Amino acid sequence: MEWMAFYLFGAVFVLLLCGYPVAFTLAGTALLFTLIGDATGTFDAAFLEALPNRLYGIMTNKTLIAVPLFVFMGVMLERAHIADELLDTMARLFGPLRGGIGISVTLVGMLLAASTGIVGATVVTMGLLSLPTMLKRGYSAEISTGLICASGTLGQIIPPSIVLVLLGDVLSSAYQQAQLDMGIYSPETVSVGDLFVGAVIPGLLLVGLYILYIVFIALIRPQAMPAIPAAERHAGNHLLYDVIVSLLPPLLLIVAVLGSIIGGLATPTEAAAIGAVGAMGLAAARRQLNLGTLREVMRSTTRVSSMVFMILIGASLFSLVFRGFGGDVLVNELLSDLSGGKVSAVFAVMLVMFLLGFVLDFIEITFVVVPIVGPVLLAMDIDPVWLGIMIAINLQTSFLTPPFGFALFYLRGVAPPEIKTLQIYRGVVPFIIIQLLALGLIAWWPQLATWLPSQIS
Repeated sequence: MEWMAFYLFGAVFVLLLCGYPVAFTLAGTALLFTLIGDATGTFDAAFLEALPNRLYGIMTNKTLIAVPLFVFMGVMLERAHIADELLDTMARLFGPLRGGIGISVTLVGMLLAASTGIVGATVVTMGLLSLPTMLKRGYSAEISTGLICASGTLGQIIPPSIVLVLLGDVLSSAYQQAQLDMGIYSPETVSVGDLFVGAVIPGLLLVGLYILYIVFIALIRPQAMPAIPAAERHAGNHLLYDVIVSLLPPLLLIVAVLGSIIGGLATPTEAAAIGAVGAMGLAAARRQLNLGTLREVMRSTTRVSSMVFMILIGASLFSLVFRGFGGDVLVNELLSDLSGGKVSAVFAVMLVMFLLGFVLDFIEITFVVVPIVGPVLLAMDIDPVWLGIMIAINLQTSFLTPPFGFALFYLRGVAPPEIKTLQIYRGVVPFIIIQLLALGLIAWWPQLATWLPSQIS
């Protein structure tokens, strides 16, 4: 019976590779295996009686309200052309330095990640705005494309991240389930806010490593990252004013959203509402807010939110049937029997998620894989915040890895024809190494992810 669970997982994986819609693949395959299991006596249909309660739990989950609000905030800021001003101003600020435009792209990617949290939108925006400029200024195609892909995926880890919102909700349930399995009937909780706080230092660590790499390349290969010639610099007399005007509004919005969460003044959902209103204010200040823009933003928000919640409903049915076949017991046995204890278990799960990240979106991995392996790992006395940050950075790395990394596809879609796909692949390799280095540092020093939450709590 337990192997039926793995047949179920394999069938879903194959159908997803064939391009069928994720939500309907998860739910439809689970129902099909339910019929097979009922006919062969390997599945108790009584498990499906828990489905209405699960769906009701999704509908009444206040944490998940943050998803459409953060999506709205990100799309609205994208329509307000925040990135245009930031890139122009930062390029003028750092342009006189070798590698200056690269540093500008990294910092703007960080700010967009903290403002929007949407990877696809960030990579596409940065590709359209900064790639032509970098190539025109003599930057290496490999370095330019790799830097844009890497900076664009910072939205996976820098809060407020949609990934962290979804991971926080799933890990909260997994953590409580793990404690109940251990006989702890007054379980501790982990929140989305804990993950947001825990991701601050790892996110800044990644940004710092990116900038160090840019400086290093600028020193040893100055021809690959030249400075803007003095004759072409148009800094003007108002550079400081322009920096303040372009940086201050998004920084204030970031402080309002993250500061209210870190300071305990608001829940992530309430902070997301602040961010949505603030994004509308920024768009209005830039005269980008009108009925047409609002209609587009609402339509995009509805589309993305509907996709997320449909996948969540399908994944709930899938995980229910998976458990009905005893899949959770088999996963527990497989991970517990690995030599090396929890270190080997975490490594095995991270490797599987990394490989799945080539072909599955982070939403699918979060809703399908994490509920299966989460309770098993957390029952091994693993810190849930540390585990959440490790998963987020791992998924971010898989977004960059050839040949299936999603960020590569996003950039390929907007890159000029003269940029070869192989150049994009070569460009991201150093940043994949940096990601793996950061992952190793956080694995070696868990305090990088757990220290700040412990100080604030």
